[in-house]
Amino acid sequence: MITTTLLPNGEVLVTFMIDDDRPASVVGDFNGWNPHRDPFVEEIDGRRYVTVSVPADTVTCFRYLADGGEFFDDPAADRLEPNGYGQTHGVLDESLRSDAPRRSRDGASTREQADPLTV
Repeated sequence: MITTTLLPNGEVLVTFMIDDDRPASVVGDFNGWNPHRDPFVEEIDGRRYVTVSVPADTVTCFRYLADGGEFFDDPAADRLEPNGYGQTHGVLDESLRSDAPRRSRDGASTREQADPLTV
């Protein structure tokens, strides 16, 4: 699942969630494809999450990297495209538009705009 929240400063918080039990991280343009920067953390509900901030109205590419070097994609990305290495990566562009309805993997609209007093 991927959810997005538009912040008043023009950034979008992107929260990635996986149900995979293996240690994993999200890698992408936003973190220099560094597997140590954004690891998934298990929360009280048993799901594993990581949240990153990216500028609104941009395009970013990402993948998940599991322990042992296995890359995998998220079908909740706006689209998948070839990555130049014989595989694919996820792309977020529509989800990062400042005027986009906020969505989750199940397609339900989750248009969220952070309250400037709580951010």
